[in-house]
Amino acid sequence: MAEEIKIITSNKKAYFDYQILEKYEAGLVLTGSEVKALREGKCNLKDSYARIRGGELWLIGVSIGSYKNASDGGHDPERPRKLLMHRYEIKKVYRKLTEKGFTLIPLRMYFKKGIAKVELGLATGKKEYDKRETITQRDQQRELNRLQKKFKIK
Repeated sequence: MAEEIKIITSNKKAYFDYQILEKYEAGLVLTGSEVKALREGKCNLKDSYARIRGGELWLIGVSIGSYKNASDGGHDPERPRKLLMHRYEIKKVYRKLTEKGFTLIPLRMYFKKGIAKVELGLATGKKEYDKRETITQRDQQRELNRLQKKFKIK
């Protein structure tokens, strides 16, 4: 039985700016108005990252828009949000992050069985020539797809 996943948002720029080495899944600690705003798709992962502080994993820089029907005045859209992972997973990620050049980037946010989750990627930054290579590969794939469509090749 396949798990039902509803994607809220994804960070497409992360795949362009970073080389993703490993992926992790983490839960989010959210308020009620934040969950409602996520269900409406009001989220932006651009320029966000995750950090380990005091043995806990925090998501920083994620913007969750305000929910218009919030009774308590809503929430702070830019507040740091605690991520939920097992302690052994956090220790494993911490060991990787202490190596030079690694960072933890949110790749996508989604609901899995009704629970908000974030997919994190352990990443290293790409150099300018790597980005040009990515653009070249993408253009070649687009051209190949266009030709296959034109000549109806499968």
